[in-house]
Amino acid sequence: MKNLTTRRQALRSLAGAGAAGAATLAAPHIASAQGATKTWKIQTSHTGGIGLQTFKDWCGTIEEKTGGELAFQPFGANDVVGDFQLYDAVKNGVLDAVNPFTIYAQGIIPAATFLTSYPLGLRNPHEWDVFYYALGGLEIARELYAAQGMHFVGPIHHGPNIIHSKVPIRSVDDFRGLKMRMPGGMVAEVFSELGAETTVLPGSEIFPALEKGTIDAADYVGPAVNYSLGFSQVTKYISMGPPGFMSLYQPVDLMDITVGERAWQELSPQMKTFVEMETHVYSDMHHAAIQKADQESWAKFEADGTEVSRLSQDDVELMTEVAIPIWFAYANRDPNAARIFKIQLDYMMSGSLGYVQPDLVEGYELDL
Repeated sequence: MKNLTTRRQALRSLAGAGAAGAATLAAPHIASAQGATKTWKIQTSHTGGIGLQTFKDWCGTIEEKTGGELAFQPFGANDVVGDFQLYDAVKNGVLDAVNPFTIYAQGIIPAATFLTSYPLGLRNPHEWDVFYYALGGLEIARELYAAQGMHFVGPIHHGPNIIHSKVPIRSVDDFRGLKMRMPGGMVAEVFSELGAETTVLPGSEIFPALEKGTIDAADYVGPAVNYSLGFSQVTKYISMGPPGFMSLYQPVDLMDITVGERAWQELSPQMKTFVEMETHVYSDMHHAAIQKADQESWAKFEADGTEVSRLSQDDVELMTEVAIPIWFAYANRDPNAARIFKIQLDYMMSGSLGYVQPDLVEGYELDL
């Protein structure tokens, strides 16, 4: 009987502790419900489709999750400012936060070239997670963004880019003489070295350029978006890497969540942690939704008679040799770029990946 009484007392004690803990967790929500909700205006680079819808759906969950303490008011591309004005808008308070393609930051942060996918570099989403969350990438990104009056919360996974072409591309030799739309920068330089005639066009001009024959081929995002843009109507072929390597030149397109420094510092430590964790949630939701839509699009391309061709592993090795001197040239343009690239190069040369063998980088140096 004595043991039973002791057990009951222990259970009552645990129940009391649990109730106290629950009250502690609930207190911020009760307090915030009595005050005003802090609402962030946040704009994405998505123009429509599954990307924009996923972004809006995620934003719609924030107020309930925070018990009314914080809410996100979502805007699509160009709704408030143009894509290339996003950083100015977040720095001057026109927007509180943005969800851009990370490559856009290279205009103000040269090292941002290596904060997102580049030709034959890190090739899978989890490798970028390792870079950001285990090898110091996140800390460096936050340091560089802080110098611009912004806080880099974290990366958002998108998906690989693919090439649509009027002619088959079955080896790197087929790029020679091809008139191609490319996003510029490092990607364009790699294809120029392979003999392609590259040009930069905004996404809205790709379809008419293909239709008129101004270009023979075009890189753009993934199959779902590209199908909705009608690329199967003006091209017959899709070129990708070997099985399991969908895109050689942009295998993992990355976006991010970036917040104005003032808006970030107005948050409590607990709410900062919440936003960081929700960035992980959004990245997972976004990546999965994009991939699901891509899977559904392949049958549509097949029905339209589009032929998918794949480069070989030999082509991968050849393109890697072409890309390496371009990697080093871009890294040595900026000390922070070199610092970031060194982390990634060590990872690519490690036993974990082995994408780059020592003999391939012999004679190249980084200005650290």
